[in-house]
Amino acid sequence: MKLLRVGAKGAERPAILHTNGSYRDISSVVDDIAGDVLSESGLAKIAAADIDSLPVLPADSRIGACVGKVGKFICIGLNYADHAAETGAAIPEEPIIFMKATSAIVGPNDDVRIPRNSKKSDWEVELGVVIGKEARYVDEADAMDYVAGYCVVNDMSEREFQIERSGQWVKGKSADTFGPIGPYLVTRDEVADPQNLAMWLEVDGHRYQDGSTRTMIFGVQHIVSYLSQFMSLQPGDIISTGTPPGVGMGQKPEPVYLKEGQTMRLGIEGLGEQTQKTIAWNA
Repeated sequence: MKLLRVGAKGAERPAILHTNGSYRDISSVVDDIAGDVLSESGLAKIAAADIDSLPVLPADSRIGACVGKVGKFICIGLNYADHAAETGAAIPEEPIIFMKATSAIVGPNDDVRIPRNSKKSDWEVELGVVIGKEARYVDEADAMDYVAGYCVVNDMSEREFQIERSGQWVKGKSADTFGPIGPYLVTRDEVADPQNLAMWLEVDGHRYQDGSTRTMIFGVQHIVSYLSQFMSLQPGDIISTGTPPGVGMGQKPEPVYLKEGQTMRLGIEGLGEQTQKTIAWNA
């Protein structure tokens, strides 16, 4: 299933993508795409609904973040061997973990606001993993049982804030609008192999990122298991699993960073596409 949330910000309705391309309102079936709705029983309830009989939402409706009420937005840094190489960083021995503020979350096609005083705003297409049930001390062999599905994430970053302003990476990752997710939460059963998905990102029509989850250092199973050794994972938590090469910071001979008035397009095989325009903070 491809699940989404449709409507004005703060008033999104849960929906499902019909095979004919229409958005069907499932608010009579579940309250939101959030929390326990992401459990096996919650998803089974949606799957059992008669989609053809559900109301059609306008095709031009805004698409919101595909998961509501996100408790934790966890990110994995330097998790692609080819991306680590372009940054000159050593291959990590264990996953590098940092948090992104949930207040950064927006819809997949919402505008991205360049933060005040930003000099180095950057892009990162990433595979998002959505947790479906509470996970604590999970064995790697069982880790996929805790995954509800997957989504596209643009893990926006302000590199000066992240790297040059001391402290942890979180402040370079958490500006408002720096976490577009969606358009869909694609349930786990529809993704045969999360470690073999093509992914790409363009800015103003120029393709900067053109990679694959094949080059992940730590795969989805390992990441879910690993994180559960240090914190419980809750239904609706999102794990952003790292980015392939081609970020602005890694461009040669000089880095390339975002400015106002540009358009980003990005996508992952089978998970849909996003489009964002960059605007001034006070626009």
